[in-house]
Amino acid sequence: MVFYRFVSPLSKLRSRAAQPSSLRNSVRWLQVQISSPDLDLRSQLKELIPEQQDRLKKLKSEYGKVQLGNITVDMVLGGMRGMTGLLWETSLLDPDEGIRFRGLSIPECQKVLPVAKPGGEPLPEGLLWLLLTGKVPTKDQVDSLSKELRDRATVPDHVYKAIDALPITAHPMTQFTTGVMALQVQSEFQKAYEKGLPKSKFWEPTFEDSLSLIAQVPVVASYIYRRIYKNGQVIPMHDSLDYGANFAHMLGFSSPQMQELMRLYVTIHSDHEGGNVSAHTGHLVASALSDPYLSFAAALNGLAGPLHGLANQEVLLWIKSVVEECGENITKEQLKDYVWKTLNSGKVVPGFGHGVLRKTDPRYTCQREFALKHLPDDPLFQLVSKLYEVVPPVLTELGKVKNPWPNVDAHSGVLLNHYGLTEARYYTVLFGVSRAIGICSQLIWDRALGLPLERPKSVTMEWLENYCKKAAST
Repeated sequence: MVFYRFVSPLSKLRSRAAQPSSLRNSVRWLQVQISSPDLDLRSQLKELIPEQQDRLKKLKSEYGKVQLGNITVDMVLGGMRGMTGLLWETSLLDPDEGIRFRGLSIPECQKVLPVAKPGGEPLPEGLLWLLLTGKVPTKDQVDSLSKELRDRATVPDHVYKAIDALPITAHPMTQFTTGVMALQVQSEFQKAYEKGLPKSKFWEPTFEDSLSLIAQVPVVASYIYRRIYKNGQVIPMHDSLDYGANFAHMLGFSSPQMQELMRLYVTIHSDHEGGNVSAHTGHLVASALSDPYLSFAAALNGLAGPLHGLANQEVLLWIKSVVEECGENITKEQLKDYVWKTLNSGKVVPGFGHGVLRKTDPRYTCQREFALKHLPDDPLFQLVSKLYEVVPPVLTELGKVKNPWPNVDAHSGVLLNHYGLTEARYYTVLFGVSRAIGICSQLIWDRALGLPLERPKSVTMEWLENYCKKAAST
C-alpha cells in the first residue's frame, strides 16, 4: 500500500518527521562511536587518509617539476579540451574504454559490487564506498551504509517551503537547486570553519555534510517530481529499502524492474572524472572552501545546461518527434533521411558524440544490455537500436564529428519512459541525484588532501596574437 501526503504551502498536512538538528547530530555521532569500525565508512576513511596525504607529498616533492604536456592555442580557444589540469581520484575516463571507478570498469563493477538480489544491478551505496575508499565493500558494509543514509535523510521543513515558493511551472532543475541551497543552512562545515577548525580536520565536517547531502537529495528530488506531476501527493521514504529502490519508491514506482533500473542509473551516472562541467564546477567552487551544499548547487546549475545534463531530455523528445512524423515502424532508410534532415536544419542529433570518448559509451552499452534483458520488444528501444546502426555512419560521412558513437544520454530516457517516468523535463534531476555521489566523494578527498584554491591563468586575444607572432619570428 502506498501512502500519500498532499503538498501545499498553506497546508498543515505535510508530515514533519524532522527532529531538532542538535539531537539528530548527537544521535548520529553516537551511532558512529558504537558501530563496528569495519562497517563504518568514516572510520575506514580515517585510516586511509594519512597514507594518501603522504603519497601526495611524495608526488609533489619528487615529480613536481615534471611536464605533463604542451598547451596549444587550440586548447585555450577550445574549452581547454585535452589539457591535463585537475586531480580527480575517484574515476578516470579513457577515450577508448570509457570510465573506470577506482580502476574498475562498469562491467567489472557489475560483477563485484554488492547487489540487492542475485544477478541484479549494483547498489549505489556500494559505489559510494568504492569511490571513497578504493575498496570493494562487503554486503554488510553496504547494508550499514544504506541504513546510515536513511538515518540522515530527514529534510528540514524550510526546504519544502523554499521550493513551494517557486511557481510550479519552474523547471525541475531550478526547483532542485533551490532545495539544495535551502539545505545549506544545516552545513556542519560552515559552522566548524566559523569556529576556527584546523585545516587538517576540514575533511571531517565535509564528510558529514556530504553524506547528509547524498542522503537528502533523493527526498528533495522526489518531492519536486510529485509536486509538479502528481498533484502534490508525496510518498514518504521506506524504512528498509536501499538508496536506488527508495528513490524509485518515493517517485511513485514500485516495480522491481524499475527499482533495478534506478540502481543501475544512479550507479553509472554518479561520476565521470573531473573535467565535465558539473564535476569541475563543484571542484572549483569547493576549492574556495565553499561547503558541499554551495558547491553541489553550483554543479547542478552547470548540469542544467543543454550541452551537459539537459541532453538526456533532448534525446527522448527527439526520438518521440521521429515517431510522431514517421511512425514506430520506421525503416532504416527513412530514419537515415530524418537524421540528415535534422543535421541539415542546423541541429545536432542528441545522444551521439562525447567530449572525451572516441568509442561507444560503456554507460550506453550497459543500459542496452538492461533493455535486451527486460524490454526487448519496446518500440522506442527498437528505434534506439536502429539509431545505433544508422547515426554513426551518417556523422562519419558528415566529417565534422570526432566521435560519432552514442553516449549515455542516447538510452536512459527510453528506459525511464518504458517504466512510466515519461516526463522528460525532469530527467536531468535524476542525473543530478546520481552525480551527488561522485562530486561529494571527491570533495571529501579534496579537503583530506588539502588541495588548494583553483586559479588558472587567462589571457586576451591580443596577448595570444602577440605571443604567437613573437614565437613565429624566433
